[in-house]
Amino acid sequence: MNTQPKADERAEDPVALCILDMVAAGKSYSPQEVAQAFYRDHFKPGMPSDGWRRYLTAVRQQAINLARRGLIEITRKGEVVDPEKFKGVIRLRRPTAGE
Repeated sequence: MNTQPKADERAEDPVALCILDMVAAGKSYSPQEVAQAFYRDHFKPGMPSDGWRRYLTAVRQQAINLARRGLIEITRKGEVVDPEKFKGVIRLRRPTAGE
């Protein structure tokens, strides 16, 4: 099964695109790592070094949206969780074939 989204399925939101690009390589990432990477890509001189924090909520919201659509999985302690009911520390990854 091909889990790569088609061009027309990819979200227009730049945060969602960042998540999809990061997990495409097969690794998992925390929302913090995604927010930091997104901020690094959009950083301009004079912006605060901890400005990535303002993107954490957007990363979590987009992760839920992408998980609902089956484009990523949200995991906690290595187990896939329901995007509607999770709590605590999570990681994001592309969907695995065996689950």
